[in-house]
Amino acid sequence: MNVAEWILVAFLSLALLVFLIVSIILLVKLIELTKEAQKIVVKGQDIAAKADDVVDNVKDMTSIGGVVKTFSKKILETEDKKETKKTKNNSR
Repeated sequence: MNVAEWILVAFLSLALLVFLIVSIILLVKLIELTKEAQKIVVKGQDIAAKADDVVDNVKDMTSIGGVVKTFSKKILETEDKKETKKTKNNSR
């Protein structure tokens, strides 16, 4: 082999070495990035679930059926409390 071939082989091997080192570093960074993205997706899903719960609560309170349901629950609870007080007073 003459000098030109040795220079070419040395240059190509150095280029391959640099390429391998850079690709390993990029692969590690990509793995870290996917872990962070997974955390963000999980947080987003939690936020979406909480938003769905809030929407359901607001829907129950703003619809006529929800308002009537809440009102009737409160009326029934107060009537039950009155009846239990009357039965306690009558049993004495």
